[in-house]
Amino acid sequence: MRVAFVCVQNAGRSQMSTAFAEQERAERGLEDEVEILTGGTHPADEVHDVVVAAMAELDIDLSDRTPREISTAELNACDVVATMGCSTLDLDADTDVRDWDLPDPDGEPMEEVREIRAEIRDRVSGVFDEIAAELPERAD
Repeated sequence: MRVAFVCVQNAGRSQMSTAFAEQERAERGLEDEVEILTGGTHPADEVHDVVVAAMAELDIDLSDRTPREISTAELNACDVVATMGCSTLDLDADTDVRDWDLPDPDGEPMEEVREIRAEIRDRVSGVFDEIAAELPERAD
């Protein structure tokens, strides 16, 4: 299963989503079943400072991450693509595209960024609940 988190700059919401997805994948033991992609249509040079600071509050280090461009081909190869409310992607009909319509944290006060972060964490957890339900039972 391939899941992607996409926004224009790949410097805020999609980076938080990816970090939470990596955490969910590890906690659920799905490293071999789930591939996580992230990117932007017009990536920034670096992850927004306020996003790095907000995630550091949860002991998640985004300081070494670099926004990247993601291609339509990469996204079409995904089972689920979550956009952050800023996308006009034109993907294949069999790709499950979800627009989360989240505000951009860049330039927002930390309290607002924490609210966005909490919403992202909940949504990512929900995606992984769905993924876990769809995957065949694993022998322990």
